[in-house]
Amino acid sequence: MQRAPDTSFAIVLAAIVFTGGAAGADWPNFLGPNHNGISDETGFIKSTTEPLKLIWDREIGSAFSSFAIADHRLFTCGQEDKQQNFYCLNAVTGEVIWKKPFEKEFRNEHGDGTRATPTVHDGLVYILGARGRLLCTDAKSGEIVWEKQFNNAPTWAYSGSVLIEGDLAIASGGKSDGALVAFDRKTGQEVWKTGDDPVGYATPYPFTFNGQRYIVGFLGSAAIIVEAKTGREVWRTKWETDWEVNAASPMFHDGYLFFTSGYHTGAALYKLAAEGDELSAAEVWRSDVLLNKFQSAILHEGHLYTSDQNALKCVEFLTGKEKWKKPRVTNGTLILAEGHLILLTEKGQLQIAKASPEDFTPTLTTDILSGRCWSTPVLFNGRLYARNLDRLVCFNLRPQG
Repeated sequence: MQRAPDTSFAIVLAAIVFTGGAAGADWPNFLGPNHNGISDETGFIKSTTEPLKLIWDREIGSAFSSFAIADHRLFTCGQEDKQQNFYCLNAVTGEVIWKKPFEKEFRNEHGDGTRATPTVHDGLVYILGARGRLLCTDAKSGEIVWEKQFNNAPTWAYSGSVLIEGDLAIASGGKSDGALVAFDRKTGQEVWKTGDDPVGYATPYPFTFNGQRYIVGFLGSAAIIVEAKTGREVWRTKWETDWEVNAASPMFHDGYLFFTSGYHTGAALYKLAAEGDELSAAEVWRSDVLLNKFQSAILHEGHLYTSDQNALKCVEFLTGKEKWKKPRVTNGTLILAEGHLILLTEKGQLQIAKASPEDFTPTLTTDILSGRCWSTPVLFNGRLYARNLDRLVCFNLRPQG
């Protein structure tokens, strides 16, 4: 492991200088603190006649990992020297604080390296490597706190990130490793393990229904719901997709649970209800209106926004009715902030537009990367973080002047 000198003071000082003393909410895991791709950032640039200012960029090697950001430290992965590497960077300057080779390289025709996104919580950071090594490390130093090994990887490698739920670190190992498995987040001791389904590619997803906490496992050929504390399965449905690619994040809202997969599968919305100590789910609609191979949808004011395998689309949440689509914008990734969609296309173009069921009309369009861009961008303290397979970029989205 390589470790730089303690840079805590420099990080804080740079953050104060850059943000004028304002501290934004951390983005501690895949799709943000609420697992929905929605940021609470305000006051960022939504249109400009000037080129965006590049603050820093860095080559770190191939990976599909997005970013976790806490205490002005950015966590992500890259691959070089025949190793998957776990990185901690200064989010303000791009400086490498520490770098930990943690797993043998993974190579694939669609892109090499780690697929999962780090998760940071209470001074610890978690990562699941493409080959199944699960690490918990100290966020400041990178020193290993505990580790596990899964041995039932899917065709295109382990991709789901670790979910922190209370005192638990929950992951999907698959088959004998557990469809879902929960560890004590501090010690790594196994708390519960549920099911022997093949692993999917999605991150375990938490939600609250009737005052109870549940976890959704979007697995290789099924979707399940378990009690968060015990892992007891309370609902399941068959969900079969070509090559067992269920990767997009499930979504819960106001008693409804949504799933979508690519290829020929489509999407469905279920209405949940209590049924004794189990749950039941009535299908509200099912359609191929959305075909998300890996991109997760954003829900805003009753409408789903996503860039699936066919188009950028807006679909009414409760009916599945398509409101509009942009056919040439496929396989992009989205987040939402201040009522605006922030889209990174798979070819590296940034587009910002007001989220509206009427149309998608970008007020900002600029190329920020090239090559394959399948990792979800992050907006944090007025800075946009994005990547292709090898290169990270940080742009200033604070108004100038």
